[in-house]
Amino acid sequence: MNPGAAGPGAAPVPGPDPAIPLALYLHFPWCVQKCPYCDFNSHALRGETPEDAYVEALVRDLEHELQDGERRPLASIFMGGGTPSLFSGRAIGRVLEEVGRRLSFAPGIEITLEANPGTADASHFRGYRAAGVNRLSIGAQSLDAAQLKKLGRIHDPGQAVDALRLARAAGFDNINLDLMFALPQQTQTEALADLDGVLALQPEHVSWYQLTLEPNTEFAARPPPLPDDDAVAAMFDAGQQRLADAGYAQYEVSAYARPGRRARHNLNYWEFGDYLGIGAGAHGKRSGPAGVVRRARHKHPRRYQETAGTPAAVQEQRRLSAQEMPVEFMLNVLRLNAGVAASLWEQRTGLPLSALDLPLAEARRRGLMEADPALLRPTALGHRHLNRLLELFL
Repeated sequence: MNPGAAGPGAAPVPGPDPAIPLALYLHFPWCVQKCPYCDFNSHALRGETPEDAYVEALVRDLEHELQDGERRPLASIFMGGGTPSLFSGRAIGRVLEEVGRRLSFAPGIEITLEANPGTADASHFRGYRAAGVNRLSIGAQSLDAAQLKKLGRIHDPGQAVDALRLARAAGFDNINLDLMFALPQQTQTEALADLDGVLALQPEHVSWYQLTLEPNTEFAARPPPLPDDDAVAAMFDAGQQRLADAGYAQYEVSAYARPGRRARHNLNYWEFGDYLGIGAGAHGKRSGPAGVVRRARHKHPRRYQETAGTPAAVQEQRRLSAQEMPVEFMLNVLRLNAGVAASLWEQRTGLPLSALDLPLAEARRRGLMEADPALLRPTALGHRHLNRLLELFL
């Protein structure tokens, strides 16, 4: 590791606008068991959840991260994993209390916690709501019992439905449900039945995304039989129409929301905002006079807890070069259906828009980007061939 590295032969990027919004991501690395498709930093829990020790490590880590005197208010907080709902409301409350002692919260801050239906109960949800969590993201993934078994999930369809009911009873009025499609041997009829079941629960937000085989997962090593490309495309088109008819507007590749319910934390990522990454394996991005710096913590929970609060907790750190910035920026903003104002490039990177002249001209010539010079937005063709579009900015 070379924490000060900017990349071989790379010039540092000028300082971006200090008004870039700031979010906080907190990672909770344990699950009851590892799902065969999951490439996130998650570890099967052995024994009791080490709540107090891990919360103390998060606090030490945050304090060290803030040694430079960060003063921006937090626009959002997201607690992901792993399975944060393995932690009690008391533990989550302490985390948020300690964060609030060190950073101010913007008015109307969005505070999200990921919950697994297999670890959900009424007392936990009431505790989270009392602690200040105001948005839940529930990982249903499917409402088909056979598919849940294939996916290695520990819950059944009834528990997924009950989790949303319990969340409502605890006072949550902003809920996301995660749902996958293109599952092993899944037909279009089955995929749409799954989606209809989720829509009947009337969440405020749906994350509807295709199952993909990620490297270093069990599914990658032993691939299950998945629908072919034509079947997947048909599922996607039919599902998009179902979501639109139910009042959910697509605003990102796999994100659909009712009016006013877009995920503000995720929007900050996609708009190239800043975020602190605290916890085992957490990634962060911060902008300052020296440019844009990305950091990642140690992935293994034990190693992370041993080093939290010291420089050794950071396993990787790099400052983005001017050459890297176009693809880093576009990798996020081009996921958004509406795109972003072209002025956001200079505000978030500190670089002139002219740095994008050549790739933008080529993208527009190929019909992959809208021609409006005030907007950075893919065309419908660009959305369908997003990887090809991103290659132009490498």
